[in-house]
Amino acid sequence: MAVDLTGNSRTAGKNQFRGSNQPGAPGGLARYVLAATLARSADGGAVVAIVLLATTSGASGWVAGLLGACITAPHLFGPLIARSLDTAKDGRTVIAWACIVHGATLAAAVLLFPVTPPIVPGLLLIVSGLVGPLLTGGISSRLAAIAGPERSSQRRAQGWDVATYGISGTIGPSLVAAVSAWANPATAALILAGATFLAAAVVRLLPYMPPATVAAEVPRPGRTLLMMISNGPLRRTLYMTVVVALSVAALPITAVASTGELGVAPAAAGILTAAYGLGGLLGSAGVMIRPLRTDADPLMTWLAAAVGIALCGTALAGTFPTAVAAFACAGVLNSYFFAATLAARSEYAPPAARGQVFVWIGALKITAGSAGTAMAGALIVPVTRLPLYLAFGLIILAVVASIVDRYRSRI
Repeated sequence: MAVDLTGNSRTAGKNQFRGSNQPGAPGGLARYVLAATLARSADGGAVVAIVLLATTSGASGWVAGLLGACITAPHLFGPLIARSLDTAKDGRTVIAWACIVHGATLAAAVLLFPVTPPIVPGLLLIVSGLVGPLLTGGISSRLAAIAGPERSSQRRAQGWDVATYGISGTIGPSLVAAVSAWANPATAALILAGATFLAAAVVRLLPYMPPATVAAEVPRPGRTLLMMISNGPLRRTLYMTVVVALSVAALPITAVASTGELGVAPAAAGILTAAYGLGGLLGSAGVMIRPLRTDADPLMTWLAAAVGIALCGTALAGTFPTAVAAFACAGVLNSYFFAATLAARSEYAPPAARGQVFVWIGALKITAGSAGTAMAGALIVPVTRLPLYLAFGLIILAVVASIVDRYRSRI
C-alpha cells in the first residue's frame, strides 16, 4: 500500500478515525488539557529556572545565556526525532518517554550544576531541548483521536489546545519565580521536572489512536518537509505560522521600550504583556464557545491580516489605556490565528506524517519567535515602534503571498 503524501489530505484526515477505538472518549479532553498543561508548563518554565539557577549561583551572564540556549536551540532539531510518533504502534508511549527524558535530564542538569563543569549540565539540557517539541507539537498531534471526526468538535478542542499554551506560558515562569523567591531556582526546576513525570502518566491515559500506516511507509523528516513545501495548504500554514510568530515576538520588547513614550513607569510594561496574555486566553475561550467554521486555509490568511493590523494598532497607540486595549486585541486575534493553524495542520496533514507535520511547524514557530525577539531587541534603539511597523509589513507581505499562492494553485 502506497502512502499518498500529496493527495486529498482532508479526506485522509477524516479516514484516520476509522479503527480508532476511543475517539471522543468521555474525559479524554480533560486528560489532554491536564497532560498538555503540565508538559508545556515544564517546557516553558525550564529556561527561566536554568537562567536563574546560573545567575544566583554566581555564574557569568554568558554561562547563564549559554545554558538557556542549550535547552531552547535544540527545539529546531525536534523534527529529526518526530518520525517516531508516526512509526510507533502507540504514539502515546513516545510522548510519555519524551516527558520522562525531559524531566530526568532537567533534574540531572540542575543537581550536577554545582559540582561539575558547565559543559555537563549543558549537554543534559541539549537532550532535554531535543525532546521539547514532542511536549508541544507532539502532544497536539494526539488531539484528533480525542475530539472525534466532526469539524466543530475538532475546532472546539483546538481552542482548548490554544488555551493550554497560554496557561502553561504563564504558569511555568510564574511557578519558577514564586518557588525561587520562597526556596531557590533549583527547587523550582525540580518541581518542573516532577510535572513532566506526572504528564507522562496522564499521556498514557489519553485515547489510543492506531498508526495510520506501517512504519516502513512513514516518510523521513526531509521528505516530510519537502511534502509540506509542495502541498499548498501546508506550505501556507508553514510560512504564515513562521511570519506571525516572528512578528508577535516583538510585542514584549516593545512593551518595555514604549513605557516612556506612554508616560507610565517601566513596571507598567508588565500590564501590557499581561493584557496580551489575557487577550490570548479570551481568544481561546472564544474558539471553544463558537468554533471556527471557515476552511482553515483561507481563514489563516485573513486572521493573519487581522493580527498584522492589531500590531499596527499597538504601534499607533498614543495613550496607555489604548495601548492596553491594543495589546489585548492582538492577543485575542493571535489565539484565533493559532487555532486556525492547528486546524490546518490537522486537516491537511497526511495521516502517515501527522506527528512530523505538527512538530516541524511547532519547532519552526519556536525558532521564529526567538529570532523575532532578538531582531526586535536589535531594532528597538533607533525607533521604539519600528519593530512593530516592520512586523506589520512582513505579515501583509505574507498575506499577499498566500492569496497569490492560493490563486495560482487553482489555475
